[in-house]
Amino acid sequence: MQRSRTFSIFLLVFASLTVGSLRAQVVTDTVPTSIDPELENIVTSKVPKEYYIGGIVVTGTKRYDQQLLISIAGINVGDKVMIPGGDNFSKAIINLWNQHLFSNVQIFFTKLEGNKLFIEIQVSERPALSDFHIIGVRKADQDELKGKIGLIKGRVVTENTKRTAEEAIKKFYTDKGFQSASVRIEEATDPALPNSIVLNLYVEKGHKVRIDNVSFFGNDQVIESKLKKQLKGTKEMTKFTLYADTTQSPFGTNTSGKILFKDYLRDAGFLSLTKTKEFLDPYFRFKLFSSAKFNEKKYEEDKEKVLEYYNSLGFRDAAIVDEKKYYNQKGNLRIDIKVDEGHRYYFGNVTWKGNTKFTDTVLTAMLGISKGDIYNLEILNKKLGKQMSQEGGDISSYYMDDGYLFFRIEPVETAVYNDTIDFEIRIQEGPQATIKNVTISGNEKTKEHVIRRELRTLPGEKFSRQDLIRSQREIAQLNFFNQEKIGINPVPNPEDGTVDIHYSVEEKSSDQLELSAGWGGGIGLTGTLGVSFNNFSIKNILNKKAWDPLPTGDGQKLSMRIQSNGRAYQSYNFSFTEPWLGGKKRNSLTFSMYKSVFRTGGIDASGRYFFSDTNRLKNFGASISLGKQLKWPDDFFTLVYSLSYTQYKLQNYTLFTQDFKNGTSNNLSIKVALNRNSAGPNPIFPVSGSNFLLSGQFTPPYSLFKTSTTNQDAYKLPEFHKWRVNAEWFIPIGRPMGADRSRQFVLRAAAKYGFMGRYNRDLDYSPFERFQVGDAGLANGSFILGYDIIAHRGYPVYESSDPKFNPDQQNAQRFFTIFNKYTLEMRYPFTTNPSSTIFGMVWFEAANGWFDYKSYDPFRLRRSAGVGMRFFLPMFGLLGFDYGVGFDRVTQGGRLRDATRFTFMLGYEPE
Repeated sequence: MQRSRTFSIFLLVFASLTVGSLRAQVVTDTVPTSIDPELENIVTSKVPKEYYIGGIVVTGTKRYDQQLLISIAGINVGDKVMIPGGDNFSKAIINLWNQHLFSNVQIFFTKLEGNKLFIEIQVSERPALSDFHIIGVRKADQDELKGKIGLIKGRVVTENTKRTAEEAIKKFYTDKGFQSASVRIEEATDPALPNSIVLNLYVEKGHKVRIDNVSFFGNDQVIESKLKKQLKGTKEMTKFTLYADTTQSPFGTNTSGKILFKDYLRDAGFLSLTKTKEFLDPYFRFKLFSSAKFNEKKYEEDKEKVLEYYNSLGFRDAAIVDEKKYYNQKGNLRIDIKVDEGHRYYFGNVTWKGNTKFTDTVLTAMLGISKGDIYNLEILNKKLGKQMSQEGGDISSYYMDDGYLFFRIEPVETAVYNDTIDFEIRIQEGPQATIKNVTISGNEKTKEHVIRRELRTLPGEKFSRQDLIRSQREIAQLNFFNQEKIGINPVPNPEDGTVDIHYSVEEKSSDQLELSAGWGGGIGLTGTLGVSFNNFSIKNILNKKAWDPLPTGDGQKLSMRIQSNGRAYQSYNFSFTEPWLGGKKRNSLTFSMYKSVFRTGGIDASGRYFFSDTNRLKNFGASISLGKQLKWPDDFFTLVYSLSYTQYKLQNYTLFTQDFKNGTSNNLSIKVALNRNSAGPNPIFPVSGSNFLLSGQFTPPYSLFKTSTTNQDAYKLPEFHKWRVNAEWFIPIGRPMGADRSRQFVLRAAAKYGFMGRYNRDLDYSPFERFQVGDAGLANGSFILGYDIIAHRGYPVYESSDPKFNPDQQNAQRFFTIFNKYTLEMRYPFTTNPSSTIFGMVWFEAANGWFDYKSYDPFRLRRSAGVGMRFFLPMFGLLGFDYGVGFDRVTQGGRLRDATRFTFMLGYEPE
């Protein structure tokens, strides 16, 4: 039978009745002169008749498989169709059209055999993209845009493809401050490839929009500078001029926050930083670290922050009623915002309903809001616990810490009269929930018992929100998992009053490698090789299958380190820690051993420095420590007992004292340390909490058992008692940046003290175990070098207790029996990812050391200040850099840079 294209007209009408606007059309100039009468009867029949699809042919495609297109169309040989009245063909056209691969889709009837209908699906393929060019912008922007606009060579080009590319380019430049960026797209046929096109995207960035000024109108109760502080993403540009801008606003003249010079003097505005800033703002505005580009999205967010700030001041009806954006003569953007402040409201009477656990009086005291306080819905919700926080202290926390998981609380306004609002706080306490099941997932390497023993949420115990927070902290303190991916999901079971708790973790590498090598003239080969396995499993050390590459998963720590500085210094260190001795209680056991040798020398005849075996110090030491977690006063306390032995062999070694430079000294001591550490949750960058340490170290009082003892005898068996007190606090400043609570400024305040005493006043202080103060504290050698190193940034090692010290004094003046040190650091994290934690700081330090109690003056301190950076990489540990100036090193007529000092730290934060 001859094909009849007339029937495509029928299909077009039929499909359009079903779909609306369908782009399936017919080319009328190809309609044949003869028509198959049987096919014509299908169209003209008024009585619906059932047919079967006898065959399907797809034409017009070169890129796609015919069977694939038939499958997409959803019509197959043997399908039953009703003509007229069926929608099989219209659905087939829609299915193909929705693929956005074709510019035209048509279906033709080609043959009829009995009740079998043969059809042809004819498609017109859209052109493919062979290449594209971004024209009108610099190459750096072109390279960056290619990955953003979504154009891929070989893909079909649709209108949506071009629209997406255009919007991506405009967004790219809008974010950079080019608000009037435009894009023109032109198509060109590619003669080298059939049915392919080249897209040319012509970009005009336009003028870069910078914000000249933001003005507020209608703000009678709140000064303009306070409102501008809320605009975190909409900053004004730097300004320096002798003439104030007189551009007229559509809202009239803005007098809010503008201070006349006579009013400034009359009100003693020069004594107020805020008034001085307001007075200078029209003439001088310095914005060093803020961008003045305009971003519409951030601007909308900032307007909401302005209203939130008004609400926090009691203006709950405050609204932005109008705004104008226009350009000044220099083409910079001016933004005028008109506000309606409304009335300031105050809290009235607060009543309680539904409470049985706590009385009204207790709940009112917990709430901390009194009648007459400025109305602040955010504060109210925070006090009630509707906005949960890790710090707790709200009413919801008190309930949920006592098992009331199903607790609900809702404040309802009961009366608004004049400027006062009364509230009724409605409480649904519900039953106390008990923990049913505790599950853990995500621990691929760490054994489950290592995580489970850290949890404070045990099956059968009463639910406690505080226990959840503490469990999260303890898991993070292990440092085996990504702190940002520690998940806690309580699943309540209201039918039986229980709750299931699911913990999810993500493993991260916690092992560390220290590797360095070098060559020094006169010293020779220098280098360090150190490894720390922080999730070791010693019980699987003989199990070959567990070595992948090492036996891991039991939470033990194994460290080995070899260091050489040529002939000058070599040391060997080994330590092992079991954090849960016996596996049932948090009793830690640590064993360590070390051996080292230090050599000194001189200048030979050729002028080279040499190291001699006749001038040396050999050390050997071992220690064992047992730690126990206490339950009183709270379980943040730990008590550690340590027994240590150190042998010093001196041969012409005068670093400590001239009185004892040859011989052997055996130092046996016991140390007791009480520690309370609540800093967290991230052990690398704590954002809250504190850390306190009180320790005492004691040797046997040998001289009490002898009738006479000389200093020489005392050096061979050192006797002393040494006390250390460390205290540090971590205080979050301001609000967290985004969802990550650790992205905020943190103030670290620390105070450290050290005192050494003696049992016998007739003997000198022990030359060992004293304090060296100053420099970066790179070699914390209290267990190797024979003294504690106390770092002080901005200063070299102290040579005297006099702040105006002489750095050329002898080594014997380095070691103190008393030290005090104070530190203030303002920290900010740039990233807290598990792969790298980076934070910067500005710091201030004050410290000093004294040789005896007679010269001790706690108010005579050496001061310094500076900036620093810290980089924590799991594989290498902590890297630190500090640059500071020692104020007491500045001399009259001297240069400031002579009092500055750059310090470097590796592996740990020094004392």
